[in-house]
Amino acid sequence: MLIDSHAHLDMYDNERDLDDVVNRALQGGVTHIIAVGIDVTSSFRAAELAARHECISSTVGLHPHDAEKVNAEALEELKSLGGRPEVVAWGEIGLDFFRDYSPHKTQIEAFKLQLEMADYLDLPVIIHDREAHDEIFEILNKKGGRHRGVIHCFSGDYELAMAFIDMGYYISIPGTVTYKKASVVQDVAARIPLGRMLVETDAPFLAPVPRRGKRNEPVYLAHTARKIAQLRGESFEEIARRTTENAKILFSLS
Repeated sequence: MLIDSHAHLDMYDNERDLDDVVNRALQGGVTHIIAVGIDVTSSFRAAELAARHECISSTVGLHPHDAEKVNAEALEELKSLGGRPEVVAWGEIGLDFFRDYSPHKTQIEAFKLQLEMADYLDLPVIIHDREAHDEIFEILNKKGGRHRGVIHCFSGDYELAMAFIDMGYYISIPGTVTYKKASVVQDVAARIPLGRMLVETDAPFLAPVPRRGKRNEPVYLAHTARKIAQLRGESFEEIARRTTENAKILFSLS
């Protein structure tokens, strides 16, 4: 049984479509899904989904693409939402220096503010890191308090993964690990300690082989787990069991 540690369930077409997505996931062996917020609206939607579905938990946060929307009002709304029992993490937050939808300085300030808010609420963080490895690491390395969270959709190399792990973070492996030329993330998936690994779909994005290029769903998480099992020379069942245990620990799932 698997836990999808990162999916954007509010992005599906409508409630009926979402119900079908959730049912397919459950039938396919996914026991729980973390519905991730990327702004105030999606965070509220994710929390509403989690309140309706026992198999869903949610998060709150403002994505680096929308860093300019991180203000006192937005943080207060998310802070209030973050106290709900269905909310298990603060994120998706971080830095994205690839798309550059927000100025770097603004992204960094927004990231630091949200790290502080997560600490205040005692929530783990879900971190987006795209083309900003050094900056993310430096900010986290200088941060006080607990280091508790996950580097989502990990795109760095093994050495960087171990540096984050040594700091206290989990590494989440997405469906890109199934891509033929994804040698770097495959090396990470093959070598990092299984006790610090999560798996995710990032649905509806990044569908794994054999669904690459099509809409992703949590049910396809099994393809990612099977590829990791192949890379590590371990059983699918072991990968599923250990990554599920890790997700339960990080997100305080019963």
